[in-house]
Amino acid sequence: MSQPISFADPNFKLAVVQELMYSQDLLPRFSLREYAAEQGFTYDGGSVEAVPEALAYFEALEVPVELAEKITEIEMDGGNEIYLEIAPNWDGEDGLFDVDEFADVRHFPNLKSMTLLYTGNEEALETLRARGIVADWL
Repeated sequence: MSQPISFADPNFKLAVVQELMYSQDLLPRFSLREYAAEQGFTYDGGSVEAVPEALAYFEALEVPVELAEKITEIEMDGGNEIYLEIAPNWDGEDGLFDVDEFADVRHFPNLKSMTLLYTGNEEALETLRARGIVADWL
């Protein structure tokens, strides 16, 4: 097996995994319902909080470095499947999945555009744009 990508920001990783797992089908899909049944735990499907077991799954998930070139865009949206598999009733009203660190863009040479959940960090947008990435808020 190849080396995994080492991510500085876990929420950046989630945005990448959304693209690879749910948009491009390059990683096996995660289903919280199936995972809970397999692992023998229950969760509150009405909660806006993250399910700890789901977060742990994605923290442990290795993203092979070979897949980095497949990332050309990242579209963060409150309705992304990955977020709803982690926090089934998340309403997007908090910063649960905000990206705070953008050093991870160095792993993705073909990344050309990013739509980000709003944080108000204009400096981050400018840093991304300086790298040639079309970046804006959702």
